[in-house]
Amino acid sequence: MFFAQLMSLIHPEEFDRCVEKYNGHYRVRNFSCWHQFLCLSFGQLTHRESLRDVIICLQAHQSKLYHLGLSKGVSRTTLADANEQRDWRIYSDLAQILIQRARFLFAGATLEDVDLDNTIYALDSTTIDLCLEVFWWAKFRKHKAAVKLHTLFDIRCQIPCFIYITDGLCHDVNVLDVLEFEREAIYVMDSGYLDWIRLYHIHGQGAFFVTRAKKNIAFVRVYSHRVDKSTGLRCDQTIRLKNYYASAEYPEYLRRIKYYDKEQNKTLVFLTNNFEVDALQITKLYKYRWQIELFFKWVKQHLRIKVFWGESSNAVKTQIWIAVCTYVLVATLKQKLQISVSMNEMLQILSVSPFDKTPVNQLLTKESYKNIDPDNSNQLILFDL
Repeated sequence: MFFAQLMSLIHPEEFDRCVEKYNGHYRVRNFSCWHQFLCLSFGQLTHRESLRDVIICLQAHQSKLYHLGLSKGVSRTTLADANEQRDWRIYSDLAQILIQRARFLFAGATLEDVDLDNTIYALDSTTIDLCLEVFWWAKFRKHKAAVKLHTLFDIRCQIPCFIYITDGLCHDVNVLDVLEFEREAIYVMDSGYLDWIRLYHIHGQGAFFVTRAKKNIAFVRVYSHRVDKSTGLRCDQTIRLKNYYASAEYPEYLRRIKYYDKEQNKTLVFLTNNFEVDALQITKLYKYRWQIELFFKWVKQHLRIKVFWGESSNAVKTQIWIAVCTYVLVATLKQKLQISVSMNEMLQILSVSPFDKTPVNQLLTKESYKNIDPDNSNQLILFDL
């Protein structure tokens, strides 16, 4: 059964440690955290719209649930209570374990036109709109609620490495106070993260940043490097900040690169603290930042993080983290089996066959494993015409 094969990628001991850390089984009799995870993962994979929808579909396959450890039926109220009461950090920690394992599998992945050994991250956020009357705790606008998913995305592995969930009012730049920066890694961000104190903190941690420059930045050019304008580069400058407060907050030199994008007829200006990488490589790094936008679009289309199955902050965060776990499990399976189909096609196939007994490698590939014309060379032939 495919769903059981996917869930087997989670080590029971690791899951139990996450549960014990946050006392997840306090006053729990039958419906464990593992059962809760199975139900919500099933809902993510099969695109269920509500908890009632999840329970009805599971009850329709009652005889097949034994292989998952769900020997007894599950009621909607039991699942709803679990989402409200059990600590969402159980599934956050589980996601981090799965992410580390998936990144190990993707080690050695390369990017086209970028010849760098550094780990490359894209940092951005996406907003999920909610109903203010129901999700009153997620403040955003006067008549609207929302939550923000601040995400650090490993561009090579196509895996989210860090997710920080806040209400809609939290500014993007605040996530820089929460992140732990990896030495020699490159963090690619848009201009919304342009804060001199926080950027200088990244520089002090031995990491690199690449971001868009704002038009009103006052600077003094210290040195200009030669560039090949046929590549689209317009200038590669070493600068220092001119404004008194800005120069006090970021006292070191910066690198300013101007690039003309012929396809979009647009001029882009980048700032970075990396003086070693070729200027054209810096522009290509920022181009790969678009991968995180595609990730947000894909997740919103194929997983259930826009329609929530609970009203509290705990229920919303639980659903989001289990959606992340589901995404990483599917990506891990894809890498392990070296499946050539896209993640989009994989989830379309898996959404209609969670209880299919066909082996996963046959289900997700177009190859036929049946021996249509067997070689019967050892069989005696009565008539040799």
